[in-house]
Amino acid sequence: MSRHYKYDIVIIGAGAAGLTLALELADQHRVAILTKADIREGSTLYAQGGVAAVLSDKDTIDSHIDDTIDAGVELGDPDAIRFTVEHSKESIDWLIDQGVPFTRYGESEEYHLTKEGGHSHRRIIHSADATGLAISKTLIKNASKHPNIDFYPDRVAIDVITTDKLGIDGPNRAVGVYALNLDDDVIEVFHGQFISLACGGSSKVYLYTSNPDTASGDGIAMAWRAGCRVANMEFNQFHPTCLYDSKAKTFLISEAVRGEGGKLLLPDGSSFMAKFDKRKELAPRDIVARAIDHEMKRLGIHHVLLDISHKDPEFIKEHFPTIYKRCLEYGHDMTKGPIPVVPAAHYTCGGVVVNRHSATDIDNLYAIGETAYTGLHGANRLASNSLLECIVFARSAAHHISEYKQKTNDVTIPDWDETKVTNSDEDVVITHNWQELRRFMWDYVGIVRTDKRLLRAKHRVDLLLSEIQEFYTNYKISNDLLELRNLAVVADLIIRSAMSRKESRGLHFTLDYPEKLASSSPTILTPKQTDEEKASSF
Repeated sequence: MSRHYKYDIVIIGAGAAGLTLALELADQHRVAILTKADIREGSTLYAQGGVAAVLSDKDTIDSHIDDTIDAGVELGDPDAIRFTVEHSKESIDWLIDQGVPFTRYGESEEYHLTKEGGHSHRRIIHSADATGLAISKTLIKNASKHPNIDFYPDRVAIDVITTDKLGIDGPNRAVGVYALNLDDDVIEVFHGQFISLACGGSSKVYLYTSNPDTASGDGIAMAWRAGCRVANMEFNQFHPTCLYDSKAKTFLISEAVRGEGGKLLLPDGSSFMAKFDKRKELAPRDIVARAIDHEMKRLGIHHVLLDISHKDPEFIKEHFPTIYKRCLEYGHDMTKGPIPVVPAAHYTCGGVVVNRHSATDIDNLYAIGETAYTGLHGANRLASNSLLECIVFARSAAHHISEYKQKTNDVTIPDWDETKVTNSDEDVVITHNWQELRRFMWDYVGIVRTDKRLLRAKHRVDLLLSEIQEFYTNYKISNDLLELRNLAVVADLIIRSAMSRKESRGLHFTLDYPEKLASSSPTILTPKQTDEEKASSF
């Protein structure tokens, strides 16, 4: 027997995007926020650098737009980019009004702006080197105090419930969400007039990632199964500099370390970035990541070095207190010498196709943050544009929902049907498939690709999708099974998108087509579901 909850808005995810949407709507609507783990866990929490915005008289909107287009290798949507940048200052003002403690300096107590790779001006407002933590803590605090916002931690969303899936005539619209309560394994039904997917990206599809364990592409997979288009899934950003240490699980070393003078070195102490780009360490992330990957493969080394020890120790400790302390925990003192770094999967530039209001192809279903494809990032995300995108598009979605004339949701949603499934005694299948999926994605669909590698990956993912669907149909669900199911869907979307792009552009680099085409367009995939496939998604 399922438990049923009824809300105006159901938001899956409690990062910057989900919390912003909730806070903007809660005065007039009852809001439920579902999270897979603790409400504080998510990619926002680990964002270090800051938020890009035009805040200085020396900077311009056009300059920020040009930098974004350049980093995205001319594949970004110019209208989406302008929309985002033009709303950047008001979004920062909103965060300040919420109480986010951005770093100030000097007697004037002006906000400190730093510079990161790909930016032509200092425009990154930050809270020391833990901006995501500051934003997350502030927004969670405010949301927790609001009487119209309820948090539901330890809930794993299974699928979006739509009128089409329920066999109801008329335009397809979202009416709720099935979710697994991890505390007691009961499937719950969350009814909502509006549903928002704000559950982050899919970097966990790769063996090595800087992301938390929750980044398993749930929102993208659920939207795809519901009937939404996805775009640009071949563009997966690998952060160039994550701490290489077996105990650190690839702890991210902020872009800002290079922005403040950090140098990339080979084990012999020689620099190498000048060979790959005139901007050296401040080139966009895709260029830096490929350069490091090239040197590692050329020399057969496991990592390169990042050195900022030529700066004053107090400067390092003041600007990077979190990174300094964390590195020290693993025996690396960045004030005294270089630290070992390696690229790791970091950000999903593609996602669920949405408009300026974050609305998807399905009525009343929204996607925001890393789950969404807004057109902002193109073939590569400019540093610190991600948090900006979360705030701008969440506030736009809130405005759209507030203006939406929607009748009360009176659709009857059935309980989750478990009458035909049994307990599994073969969870080893999940563990094996999980490991295999992430390994072949890293080996075949990583920083550098080939047609042969992609074809091998496609053969493997097709088999895995079949095995996982058979397992999902016959056995009771678990968190691991749901995440594996979603990761397999996302892996397939990435592979199919990569196979369709016959050029190298931004984050998609293939040895078979090393040149960039004179003109290109986003890769858009459209789901084609049979009635049987629709039914099996529940």
